[in-house]
Amino acid sequence: MSALSFSPKVPVKTNAGHRLLISDVQAASKELLTWTERGPHWNRAARVCTAALTGNATPQEARRCFRIAAIENGRLLPRIEEEN
Repeated sequence: MSALSFSPKVPVKTNAGHRLLISDVQAASKELLTWTERGPHWNRAARVCTAALTGNATPQEARRCFRIAAIENGRLLPRIEEEN
């Protein structure tokens, strides 16, 4: 497990409509950049992910903000037990 990993994984819907499990700050940052709708929670998630990448926020803070941004954007999917 990477130092920037978080748990549990965050399941989101991609632009293509596929299920993607986000399990670390780098993947969250990369996924955020694909979103065309960028509301206030997106902005906060982007800032906190950047802070986590530089050691100024925890991966769990980044996870929480990413999850809230996914809700705001209508991309959060229900968790499936096997995904842990």
